[in-house]
Amino acid sequence: MLDNVLITGADGFIGSHLTELLVKEGYRVKALCQYNSFNSWGWLEDVYCRKEIEVVSGDIRDSHFCRRITKNADIVFHLAALIAIPYSYLAPQSYVDTNVLGTLNICQAALENSVKRVVHTSTSEVYGTAQYVPIDENHPLQPQSPYSASKIGADAMAMSFFNSFELPVTIARPFNTYGPRQSARAVIPTIISQIAAGKRQIELGDVTPTRDFNYVADTCRGLLELVRCEKAVGETVNIGSNYEISVGDTLCLIRELMNSDVEFLVDTQRLRPGKSEVLRLWCDNTKIRHLTGFEPAYDIRSGLKATVDWFVQPENLAKYKTNRYNV
Repeated sequence: MLDNVLITGADGFIGSHLTELLVKEGYRVKALCQYNSFNSWGWLEDVYCRKEIEVVSGDIRDSHFCRRITKNADIVFHLAALIAIPYSYLAPQSYVDTNVLGTLNICQAALENSVKRVVHTSTSEVYGTAQYVPIDENHPLQPQSPYSASKIGADAMAMSFFNSFELPVTIARPFNTYGPRQSARAVIPTIISQIAAGKRQIELGDVTPTRDFNYVADTCRGLLELVRCEKAVGETVNIGSNYEISVGDTLCLIRELMNSDVEFLVDTQRLRPGKSEVLRLWCDNTKIRHLTGFEPAYDIRSGLKATVDWFVQPENLAKYKTNRYNV
């Protein structure tokens, strides 16, 4: 068993859940959170295993720092990234600096320190609007936002290290992950938190696009299964449910689960530019099932119920600014 794990972006939504899973599975975890002068560890403040992990603060944009934190690591799960699509319209260079150059730094450091496995986390946004469904790993890549362009670049950088230097990289490509601790920049926590706060009307962007939503525990289990699979080295692998639902139907299901009569209104300021909106995402998860036997444990209803149950707890809801629009 490869014992020593570095998780970049461990202070984030998916990273904090992956940290808990890996500790539960017996790994020794070094968890990277982005340096800040508040000495905040992000969502790592809330994990049950906080005393069982080594937390380090820093920035993947610094190559020297990356070399230092990857020493003695057997596995690197690279999740650190800028991910908010609307903010990428305002600050595209920061996405290149973090997502592309940061990935270069991690891969170079992993190569120099002889890391045995690297799982680089991609996103279904790189596919853009589906040209065919369900979307398999051979689907064309379409940069419909500066964010997705930066992730396409990061994926290519990671795979180049496999092809050029035989760095044992797997590119994991999760479709839309949701669950406890997700940022309110995403639609599911935005709706749940505002309903829980007693809002009677909620302003939204376009609710017609479809998504393949995945509960965070399933995404993390998929990441773990891939790092344990030797046949996944040098491969790009989707993580998804193979189930498609519109954003609008998802919101109606949340409203039903929360026994709410809230009204949804369209706010034109929240609409993406026309060519940038990804209208349809539906995952073909055949490859990960064949490689690892992975099957999602949560369907959309059970995952949303678990998410609602977490958000309605007062101590959790208090962490969200329900009266502000998160970019």
